[in-house]
Amino acid sequence: MWEQSVVHSGLKAYRLVRGKTQQEVDLKATLQLAAWEDRWQRKLLADQARDVRARRLEVRSLSTHEAATAKLLALEETKALEAERDSLANILIAALDRNPSLDWENRKDKSKFAIPKPVCLPPLASPIPPNKREARFNPPAIEPSLGLFDKLIGSRRARILNDAAEKNALAFEAATRLFESEEQAWKVESQRIATANSEREAEHESATRNWKAAREAFNITQQQQNANVELEKSQYLGGEETALLSYLAEVLGQSEYPDSFPREQRFQYSSSTKTLALDFELPNQTVLPDTKEVKYVATRSEFQKIPTSDLWIKKIYDELLYQIALRTMFELFQSDEANMLVSVVFNGWVRSIDRATGVEVHACVMSMEARKDEFLAINLRHVDPKACFKKLKGVSASKLIELSPVKPLITVSREDNRFIDGYDVADALDDRTNLAAMDWQDFENLIREIFGKEFSKGGGEVKITQASRDGGVDAVAFDPDPIRGGKVVIQAKRYTNTVGVSAVRDLYGTVHNEGANKGILVTTSDFGPDAYAFAKDKPLTLISGGELLYLLAQHGHSAKIDLAEAKRIAAEMAK
Repeated sequence: MWEQSVVHSGLKAYRLVRGKTQQEVDLKATLQLAAWEDRWQRKLLADQARDVRARRLEVRSLSTHEAATAKLLALEETKALEAERDSLANILIAALDRNPSLDWENRKDKSKFAIPKPVCLPPLASPIPPNKREARFNPPAIEPSLGLFDKLIGSRRARILNDAAEKNALAFEAATRLFESEEQAWKVESQRIATANSEREAEHESATRNWKAAREAFNITQQQQNANVELEKSQYLGGEETALLSYLAEVLGQSEYPDSFPREQRFQYSSSTKTLALDFELPNQTVLPDTKEVKYVATRSEFQKIPTSDLWIKKIYDELLYQIALRTMFELFQSDEANMLVSVVFNGWVRSIDRATGVEVHACVMSMEARKDEFLAINLRHVDPKACFKKLKGVSASKLIELSPVKPLITVSREDNRFIDGYDVADALDDRTNLAAMDWQDFENLIREIFGKEFSKGGGEVKITQASRDGGVDAVAFDPDPIRGGKVVIQAKRYTNTVGVSAVRDLYGTVHNEGANKGILVTTSDFGPDAYAFAKDKPLTLISGGELLYLLAQHGHSAKIDLAEAKRIAAEMAK
């Protein structure tokens, strides 16, 4: 079984996805992140629209024309509030027209390879060779002009004829040099263009090879992803329990609720009775709008927010939770294509602040069990949610807004079956022990042992989890201190390279998923600046290799950390 932590820091969402292959886990993680990112972008747009409306309601001292506009703004804001209230009042009805089942075909990647094939540019044109024109080398001869005396006096005639001959010779030489210069320039340019065309052709061939390789990699990845979808589908339809729980988690995960609603649930399935027990996190009353309408008071040149009445909040909150319970039942039964559900137990939990103590409480406020056949026979469009809940023998306080706890009809086990017995390692350490090269399981037990000694000072204990090497929880500490204590997640990274921010993000997601108060990440190497930056102002502690050696020394143990030696040993073992 493979596992991977998936975190979205914007939504503060975390999920641990599981699968039988790494490819299956990668696909689930990709789909989950895409769904979260879609929700995140919608939330950003909604927040921006809300901020714009809020800024527009902060105007003062308006002119007559602007006052008319302000009244329209108030009306617009009121309509938005009414739409929000209507949406909350119709949470159940809104889901009945949607098929909650997973669309297996839609989950497949059917996109085309988007990168266009490289286009070869046309070759550069070759230069025109110089023309050895006859006129250039046979220019009209310079005919000497002989006067009477030049003809009579031989020396003068000879000189004039020689001058003419020299000028003719110089003209020929000049024409020859010009041609040779043009010819040389033509050869250089021809070579440059030939080289450029060769390089252009080689670049096109290289780009084409890279394009074909990228297309092949895309096709292989796409085929693997689609094969994983088919595998997951066949496992689910084949009745595999792990596939069922993964399927149901995705069914509820794709259900559309306001972004302010919690999106956590925990499943427990009995294959013998085909009964699913579900712990479902319900929203507390803070998700309800505290403003009923907005008015513009012209005499004071300001907007006035009319608060929502306590009576409406109490009424709609009760109705909201009953609707969510029925809607969840509907989505689970309606999507049960593999017919693995005979009955479902819904336990609704709410996190809130106890007004008497100011402490956060987590209570089960409603519990209901229903059989698939009887539930799907109900016409949910025409029921009173509370009456339907009671008809199904649901258990809840008379007023849900009071958040009075009830006992779940079936309790979903919250015991962590990952805990195993550890063993001591520290006494076998000495100055020659290289922590960066020791067995990874020994290293995790060493971390458990050292932190066990640390937490035992205050009466706490540390338990180690089953070895998974998947980046999940390695140990969990339970500190009974009423102020600083609680649940602490500890992860051990026996690394020889710098630990990046991704490992710290995973730890932060694990802290949220485990409901822990704090996370500790211990490594034999060091952390990058991005890791420290992410951990700042978060309940995270990063312990580097040097700090780990100091912690060991505090408990009377010595060892060393030699990363170069550890890398060399790893390289030799890999041969």
